[in-house]
Amino acid sequence: MRTTVLAAALALTAALAPATVSTVSAAPRPALGACGPGELCLWGKPDFKGARQAYELSGLDIDSCVPLPDGTTAEALANRTGRPVTTYQSAECAETGEFETYPGGGTWVPQSPYRVRAFKVWES
Repeated sequence: MRTTVLAAALALTAALAPATVSTVSAAPRPALGACGPGELCLWGKPDFKGARQAYELSGLDIDSCVPLPDGTTAEALANRTGRPVTTYQSAECAETGEFETYPGGGTWVPQSPYRVRAFKVWES
């Protein structure tokens, strides 16, 4: 009997309570850019759009500054090198501008907080 009364009370409470509907609308997420294992990929525009530059770990000097080609910058990146990569606002990897280090296990950044002009791959 007690269970029946409790169930009835809960049903009545639910029926009398105003309905609330959550209408949270999330912005669509950009698709991840294509970037192979062992690569650092950079895109000229946010959301992995624009010209893509890919650098393979086997062709990079570890701990050396790699400036992007003259006149190019990147606004999105994927780090699949397996090593930490620091991107720089400065083409000389100067730490007087903005810079950020991304882990190498598979990091996709759809929009960098600054235009990337150079990067450095670090020893793990």
